[in-house]
Amino acid sequence: MTNQEIADIFDLLSKLMDIHGENSFKTKTYSTAAYRIEKLPGALESMAPASMGSVQGIGEAVSKKIQEILSTGKLGLLEEYLDKTPPGVVEMLSIKGIGPKKIAVLWKELGAESIGELEYACNENRLITLKGFGAKTQESILKSIAFMRNNMGFYLWAEAEAFALQVKAQLLQLYPRHKIELTGDFRRQILALASIAFVTDLGDAELRKAFDHNPDTTFEANEQTLFVTVPNAPTLHFYFAAAEDFYKILFTTTAAPAFADAFATAYTFPAHAASEAEIFSYNALQYVEPALRETAAILETAGAHQLPKLIQPGDIKGIIHSHSTWSDGVHTLEQMATAARDKGYEYLVISDHSQAAFYANGLSPERIVMQHAEIDALNEKLAPFRIFKSIEADILHDGSLDYTPEVLASFDLVIASVHSNLKMSEEKAMQRLLAAVANPFTTILGHPTGRLLLSREGYLVDHRRMIDTCVAHNVVIEINAHPRRLDLDWSWIPYALQQGAMLSIDPDAHSIGGMDLVKYGVYAAQKGGLTASRNLSSMSLADFEAFLAQRKQ
Repeated sequence: MTNQEIADIFDLLSKLMDIHGENSFKTKTYSTAAYRIEKLPGALESMAPASMGSVQGIGEAVSKKIQEILSTGKLGLLEEYLDKTPPGVVEMLSIKGIGPKKIAVLWKELGAESIGELEYACNENRLITLKGFGAKTQESILKSIAFMRNNMGFYLWAEAEAFALQVKAQLLQLYPRHKIELTGDFRRQILALASIAFVTDLGDAELRKAFDHNPDTTFEANEQTLFVTVPNAPTLHFYFAAAEDFYKILFTTTAAPAFADAFATAYTFPAHAASEAEIFSYNALQYVEPALRETAAILETAGAHQLPKLIQPGDIKGIIHSHSTWSDGVHTLEQMATAARDKGYEYLVISDHSQAAFYANGLSPERIVMQHAEIDALNEKLAPFRIFKSIEADILHDGSLDYTPEVLASFDLVIASVHSNLKMSEEKAMQRLLAAVANPFTTILGHPTGRLLLSREGYLVDHRRMIDTCVAHNVVIEINAHPRRLDLDWSWIPYALQQGAMLSIDPDAHSIGGMDLVKYGVYAAQKGGLTASRNLSSMSLADFEAFLAQRKQ
């Protein structure tokens, strides 16, 4: 069992105890344990029982419960609370914006025992009479429920990737003489997927045989396709193709409707194409990478042979936006820097949280001085690799940054991000963002909309105005590469490039492994047509140093 699974058990236990009004000290013990377990660098299942209790935030009592989970796969205390809590009440914990204590009120005072009943109560205006609730809370709950419904059954691209590649590899191992290729939304690198699509020259019977080892697998078929539903995984969608038409089917199933319609209107397919490249060359078109096959306009650019050379994961030269144990990271500053160097990067921008982020152990001015001293020592030790002094400064409610100008001046660069008071009108969000962008110490605007894919909508933003203001103030716009963010959204990259913006693909790494998330930012950026020349983290160390020196002036 993974650390994350164990942490989830304690997190759920803490919330259920809160719902039942248990002692807050006990509930906090389990929520703290969940947080600490999530951050552990090593697996609990490989840790000696005697040493678990010595881990900060765990202790002897929690250690015994961890051992119970590892030996039985469940926790008896959690099962007790689940038995006395309606399943629908447990589901309410997935609604953003209401915590366990409010759920307790909704259940015990309003009688709502499911999300459906809660939605009905909101529509009947029943929440506004409850203490601690009001019209705004009621409206927010309805929006959160609608968001959940709209995203039900979707998976992040990054979550689907391993499963998609595993299925393809297993099918090729079983049927090495056949063609099997990923297609559809997955191949176009869409950020969230309802299914994973393949094109294959295999038949229906052969595909069913490949999955019949799992008795819970279900099948649904017609003449052209087969849907395979595997428990706890995205639906698999197979398009059947005769061998001679394989690449035509791959082409048509990869394309978004607008791209496919424009191609069908203006171009034709060669008979029995031997590759997708042949389809493009037959029509005197530049090859269009799958990620770009979204719009009719891309075909016009391909006809003029003016498509850019898209950024690749190997074009990332430095890790910008990373956290260490100085704030809420898993690994020390030296561990992060050494790992970045060993992964082939030329530099690391360490940007721990600022003091307003107390929940993330944000840095006080005194601790900043201490961290900078450590960075200076490590730069001498690790040269020519370099660590840059940065901070992820909270954009405060009035748009100011979370330190005095004197403290901000001590950094090589500043990433300004919104982390609090996310439920803002567009007017308030823009006031905060534009004030932060205008601050002369802001180098990068971090995750500009604050969204979490499939979990939380971002605050409302006038993207054009935000991008134009960043360009006017020479502020770089982040493409946060965490698979749950991918923010700035790829659809705004073309406008940003048109206006002359510089972007930066940053992993927001909270651990050594977190650095590898940068590839997902690259994949998203490819959809927007980003090139290495317009990406800050693709600069060499020398170019990055020159950029910062010029920016400081």
